[in-house]
Amino acid sequence: MTKRTRLRASQRSDLALGIMSGTSVDGVDCALCAVTHKQVKLQRHWQVSFPLRLRKRIVSAAKGQSSSWEIAQLHHDLGRFYARAVRLGLGQDRPKVVGLHGQTIFHSPTKRNPATFQLGEAAWLVEELRLPVVSNFRAADLAAGGQGAPLATLFHKLAFGQQKRVVCVNNLGGISNVTLLDFRAKDSPRILAFDTGPANMLLDIAVRDFTDGRKKCDTNGKWAARGNVDEVLLSEWLEHPFFRTPPPKSTGREMFGETFWHAALRRIKARGLSCYDVIATLTEYTARSIALNYALHLGAKPDRVILCGGGAANHTLVERITRSLRALFADAEVVTSDSLGWPLQAVEPAAFAVLAWYRIKELPGNLPETTGASHAAVLGQLAVP
Repeated sequence: MTKRTRLRASQRSDLALGIMSGTSVDGVDCALCAVTHKQVKLQRHWQVSFPLRLRKRIVSAAKGQSSSWEIAQLHHDLGRFYARAVRLGLGQDRPKVVGLHGQTIFHSPTKRNPATFQLGEAAWLVEELRLPVVSNFRAADLAAGGQGAPLATLFHKLAFGQQKRVVCVNNLGGISNVTLLDFRAKDSPRILAFDTGPANMLLDIAVRDFTDGRKKCDTNGKWAARGNVDEVLLSEWLEHPFFRTPPPKSTGREMFGETFWHAALRRIKARGLSCYDVIATLTEYTARSIALNYALHLGAKPDRVILCGGGAANHTLVERITRSLRALFADAEVVTSDSLGWPLQAVEPAAFAVLAWYRIKELPGNLPETTGASHAAVLGQLAVP
């Protein structure tokens, strides 16, 4: 297929399905979208929660506590679970392609030995759905010298870019990542994207620890609202070198997961904090680390900040982020994606619907200026019926 033929084909609208399960490990989000090279429209979105036992197996694998045979079994069990999750919401629609992100259990984009690993065998979806499935999106960018992340940038540009305005899209999953879309230039927009640090991950770990697993998260930020922020601990945590590392950069559980939490616990106990104070301080940590990254790395004043992902349903977290950002950018509008027609949990799977569509059109899916890759690359491995 020639470049001109690919471009002409990319102007037609196709249905594409994206499947995402993120580092919060709460379940699977599916988004059915109509996609062209110029726009993406959400048709339907649905969620399926992980059973508790499956969730525990995923967390164990991500913490490096699973054997090779346990990881192999989990890889196939997740593939079957994803196929069932799609069946629950797809109905009679027949998308042209399915994009399966999979479940990240390891992500370390170091220069010397970069590696990333997402579980979920695509062959089970191909067999069940009889549709083409694209998976393993991050590896091609990593092999090209990139971080393998963030990869939602193209979708953000299609869904949220606004002429003559500077827009930030900030996803609040286990990890927080931001995309800057600066459309003030007439010729081409300036785009920047990177991970800012923790969003829900440390909060969820702490709540599960405090409740012996009875609670998964701080629902609506109720615990955080009851607690007081410990400014001493917060100042210590904000000294983490990741925040001052310039983009391109990405992170994950390896940096802001259980190891961080267990080290923090010693200081928490020494300062005699209640569980509510800890959650309040961790919530403020997310908010201020986002603002710190904006101040150090954006290089532009956003007109609008769009919050999405599961963390945007945490009212206290949204309030803290809004306050921190307005201390930097007094006139910035801070909104959630659902106010713009995109449900909070639909944004990430929609991004992989778009990337899967780009894959079958043989179009590059990464933006080297945001991931650090040496060149644009067609992302993902295609499996067909």
